Parts: sequence; structure tokens; C-alpha cells
Amino acid sequence: MNTLASPPPILCLTMNPSVDVATHTEQVLPTHKLRCATAQRDPGGGGLNVARVIQRLGGVCSALLPAGGPSGQWLAHRLAQEGLQAVCIPIAQETRESFTVQALDTGAEYRFVMPGPYLDESEWQACLDRIAQLPQRPGVLVASGSLPPGVPVDFYARLARWCQTVGTRLVLDTSGEPLAAALAQGVYLVKPNLHELAGLCGHALDTPGAWREAARAWIDRGQAEVVALTLGERGAELFTRARSWSAAPLPIEVSSSVGAGDSFVAALVWSLARQESLEKAFAWAMAAGSAALITPGTGLCLAGDVQRLQQQVRVVAIPH
Repeated sequence: MNTLASPPPILCLTMNPSVDVATHTEQVLPTHKLRCATAQRDPGGGGLNVARVIQRLGGVCSALLPAGGPSGQWLAHRLAQEGLQAVCIPIAQETRESFTVQALDTGAEYRFVMPGPYLDESEWQACLDRIAQLPQRPGVLVASGSLPPGVPVDFYARLARWCQTVGTRLVLDTSGEPLAAALAQGVYLVKPNLHELAGLCGHALDTPGAWREAARAWIDRGQAEVVALTLGERGAELFTRARSWSAAPLPIEVSSSVGAGDSFVAALVWSLARQESLEKAFAWAMAAGSAALITPGTGLCLAGDVQRLQQQVRVVAIPH
């Protein structure tokens, strides 16, 4: 089936949220004091980015996240200002900040990502318990981003087991051991980039034939029903057991790469929730990822840009 259950309440889980700080300076040099422009602050972390983009596109979703300290309070307040329904699970340590600086002389972007607060067992278990206790089970659960210190590597696998038990479709965007553990359990949709796919395969994937074989192997083994593979400047590809598609990158000028993958996931889920086909959802995903690339700083994609760029996306079937 190419569409998500209807009506699908969408829940976006962010286990390692952040306050994303972005600024720019003339050039980045070691040991020098770098005079920066006024900082822009935005909610960050994979699931929160996905939720905010879904909301911008007109979709309905909610968010769940652990939050602590002054930065956690800022995050909760900002989400409320944006009208995003969010459940914040209190934790003892402070929510992390991440920092992005653009050097104006070269246009290069420097991204400093902190590991996040330590969550003890009672805190990360409270996140799982709260999901299980929701009055309405989500039709779609998007789990996106890294796991903070203290959270076990099989956290997303535990989440996958619960989703299978209650009939919720898990959309997963993470990497490394947490991704491998979840795939062993099985998910509905997974969105690796080429580096993440190659990392789990244990060898380089230098040709389309190699990465397509690797992506389809996940499906053949029952680890995922849909694999959305992002390829950076080479575009993206989408795989199911029956069909596969490819889309070339759009001719745009990149301003910032922050949130491009999350915007891709958000538009994909948003479109499927509207009962559109996977092929059309893939086109929306490509448009949203591209729209994020032309948005400066940590601002994510804008709905108007997504609508405009979607008309330019060309999705081509890949022969099996």
C-alpha cells in the first residue's frame, strides 16, 4: 500500500532536541576573535524540524521530546508560540545548543553539534511510556535524529516493536548502531543518506548499481517497506519491493544545508498522509529538501518555495 492510514495523526519524536543558533562572520580563522552577526535561534533536532515543516505545509502533527534547563524552557515556549502541539518530558540536564557559522568570504558553513544531555533510564523510559499512553495512537510515528548519552542503542528498535504491536507506521531517520538495531526489528520507511547506507553495509557504494542493491536488500530482508535514499548533489532515489524512482537535484544556489534531510522527510510524510502516491510524495520531498537548501541559517524550508520547486521536480522510474 502506497499511502498512510487515514486519518493519520502524525507524531514526531525527537530524543535529542536542540536550540539551533546560526550566525555569520567575515572569515573563520584559528585563535582570532571572530566578530559575528546577531544570532538567529530556532528549535532544532530531527523530529522537531520534521514537525515544523509538516505544520508549515498545512499538515496536522504533534511532537514529543525530552527537555530540561533554560534552553529546554526556551524550546517549549517557542514551540507553543508557533502553535505546534508538543509534549515535553522533563529531564534533569539541560537541552543542548548547536551552533552554525557561515564564513562570508568563502560561503563555507561550519556546523558544531553537541552530544546532548545525559538521560537516565527513568527519563528515556518516560518518553516510551508517554507514547504508549497517548489517548489516540498515531497512524505515523516519525523518529528522527541522534540518541543522546544514556539512551540505549536499541531505543528505536523498542519503538519499532511497539509500532508493530499497535499498527503504527514508523518512519525512521537516524544512523549507526541505533539504525541497525531498528532495521533488525523492521520499520515502515527509512531515510538514510549514502554515507549511512554504506556504513551499515560495511563497504563503499560508488555506483548506482551498488547502492540500489544495498537499498533493495533492506526491503528484501523485511527490514523496511520503503527506503528513501538521499544522494546529496546526485539527487535521491526511492525504493519499494515493487517499484523504484530516481530524481535529479534541482538547479539551485545553496545557502544552508541545515534541515534539508528533515524537510525531505517531512514533505514525504505530509504527502502520504494526504493519500497521495509514493511517486508524488517523493516529488514533494525533493522540493522541500531543495527549498531548505536555499533558506539561510537554520530557518528550514518555506511553504511557498516548496510549492514552486515541486513543479520543477522530475521523477523517473528505475528499471528493476
